[in-house]
Amino acid sequence: MYKVFVNDCPIILTDTKKNAINFNLVHFESVQVDEIVAQIFQNKLAGITLFCENLSACWGEFQTYFKRQEAAGGKVLNANNEVLFIYRFNKWDLPKGKLDNGESVSECAIREVEEECGIKNLQIIQSLETTYHIYQEKGKTILKTTYWFLMHTDFVGELTPQSEEGIEQVIFKNEAEVKLALENTYENIKLLF
Repeated sequence: MYKVFVNDCPIILTDTKKNAINFNLVHFESVQVDEIVAQIFQNKLAGITLFCENLSACWGEFQTYFKRQEAAGGKVLNANNEVLFIYRFNKWDLPKGKLDNGESVSECAIREVEEECGIKNLQIIQSLETTYHIYQEKGKTILKTTYWFLMHTDFVGELTPQSEEGIEQVIFKNEAEVKLALENTYENIKLLF
């Protein structure tokens, strides 16, 4: 199953009909992907489930409709088991960013977390779910794939938000604060908790 968000509305590609819990189930072959995305951008559709006989083939075809971009980021825990959040564009988010040429996804994830948060001593513990979202920029519709990693740090210095990236705050949040932050975040970030 693939879950791709457009304005926090899901397009679910699945080969199992039971995954159509809240949205219409439509056969992938019977839809125009670009029309579905346009309807979601225009707030005419809240989400859809696309049934695929061959999920791998459908996913491959789905991706051809978009310019592709890859990114990586981290869900960072400190010694107190608190989670590192950034605040940008009036939402709580996790640090992430675009891959540079020749960079591995794990190298990108560490670099982006360091740059966006002013943090050091990051150690990758494991891979997390990969997320997908579609957005528009400069007249192009982009499918962004973000590779996420669970990380740990023993860093205790001052966190510094990367203001040139629009980041206003960087903070570690405890369990109760995480719960509140998840009320004002993106749907793809919620998948990581």
